[in-house]
Amino acid sequence: VAICLPLHYTMVMKPRCCLMLVAASWLCSHCLAFSLTLLMTQFSFCASHSIQHFFCDVPPLLKLACSDTHIFQVTMLTEGVLSGVIPLTCVLVSYAHIMHTILRIPSAGGKHKVFSTCGSHLSVVTLFYGTLFLVYFQPSSSYSADTGMVACVVYTMVTPMV
Repeated sequence: VAICLPLHYTMVMKPRCCLMLVAASWLCSHCLAFSLTLLMTQFSFCASHSIQHFFCDVPPLLKLACSDTHIFQVTMLTEGVLSGVIPLTCVLVSYAHIMHTILRIPSAGGKHKVFSTCGSHLSVVTLFYGTLFLVYFQPSSSYSADTGMVACVVYTMVTPMV
C-alpha cells in the first residue's frame, strides 16, 4: 500500500489495523515458541550440559539430546513453514506488485527513487531469511556449530542494525 498507493496509506493503515497486525504476529509467535518449548521439556540430555553457542538455540540443544527428536524436528519444520515460508511468500508477492507498479512509473528519476527505497528493504529481507533458512531448514546431521553461530549473530544482531 505504501508504495503502490501512497496517498491511500493513512486510510488503509489506521492505528487499530496496525495494532491488530502486531498483536496477531506476537500471539502466533508465542504460541509456536510455547509448543516447541513444551516438546523440548520432554527430552533427556546425556551429553555435556555446556552449549557451545552464543544463544540457547534449538539446533545445538538437539545435538545434546539423548531422546528421540524426530517428532520435535517434524513439528519444528512444520512451524518453520508456517512462520517462515508463508510470510516470505507474502513479501515476495508484495514485491512483485511493487515491481509492477514501479515499471509503470514514467520518469527514470521516480523509478530510481523507488528502487533505492525498496532495494535496502529487499537486501535486509534476503539477509534475514537467508541466514534463518541456513540455520533452521537443514538436516540436523549436517548442522555445523560454527556456521550456526555466525548465522545466528547475523539474523539476530546484524539484520536489525542494517
